[in-house]
Amino acid sequence: MLTSSTNVFLSFNAFSRHRICSGGRIRLRPLISFPRFYSQFSGPNTSGGTLDYDAAASPDGHLIETPITDAAAVDSAIFRTLSSRQKEQISVFVSALLEWNERMNLTSERQEGEVMERHVEDSLALLTPLRRSYLSRCCPSSFPSCDGLKLVDVGSGSGFPGLVLAIACPTWNVTLLESMQKRCFFLEHVVRITGLSNVKVLRERAENVGQSLDFRELFDVAVARAVAEMRILAEYCLPLVRVGGLFIAAKGHNPQEELRNSEKAIKLMGGSMVELCTVESYSPLGQRTAIICFKELSTPKKYPRNTAN
Repeated sequence: MLTSSTNVFLSFNAFSRHRICSGGRIRLRPLISFPRFYSQFSGPNTSGGTLDYDAAASPDGHLIETPITDAAAVDSAIFRTLSSRQKEQISVFVSALLEWNERMNLTSERQEGEVMERHVEDSLALLTPLRRSYLSRCCPSSFPSCDGLKLVDVGSGSGFPGLVLAIACPTWNVTLLESMQKRCFFLEHVVRITGLSNVKVLRERAENVGQSLDFRELFDVAVARAVAEMRILAEYCLPLVRVGGLFIAAKGHNPQEELRNSEKAIKLMGGSMVELCTVESYSPLGQRTAIICFKELSTPKKYPRNTAN
């Protein structure tokens, strides 16, 4: 169990400016003055359900490449599927991001359209391969469903993709794992002003959380975007995923060499690479890759290793 008094698991009440931990109610008082962005949202998101797509079984094999045709249209279709409330929540999130970005480094983008194209659409693009792989590999064939899915966004940073996925899929339980306190203050703020009731923020290092009995092999899916090399991500993420779950990494347009260098680490963590999906994005290179790993075996107890030692 995590014992650090400064690193606590936070849950939020959309009607309160407090954060709750095992020690009781603690008033959230950032050490520096951050901008505050308030919205019309004052309650949990109850409109709409998890986005619905047709599930297609993925062929068995160690690594396959599955291009998503007309990905720009796919991304636009996903955004159009969102309810008006969900679209407004994303707008509130993006506005808060740009406002806070004037005081701290959250994103290199400075315009709302840039954030929508580069980060929001990029995050939504993960939904199709995530849902397809989860339904085909991780659910009982008699009851295929993503409802109640437990997802952890490792190294959440400014909230991509975790916050976008939480907005798009309100029946999912999303944990944002981030080690930097300032970024956690921002994530807490967005959870509050958007009224999200399915998100929790955990301020801690991934290698420590992976060794905690409270979180080890707890999640159905772990996602990571622009955090570290694949071989390092495997050690951070796979220990958090249950046997029979998924680890999905969002990578650049040509990750083949990185994949080859990570095969040993993925196998050592109990995983196997099963799918590589290319999706169009608005990054400078115009394409990103979703690398999907399946958790076959429990991760050996020595992993993840503490990098501070």
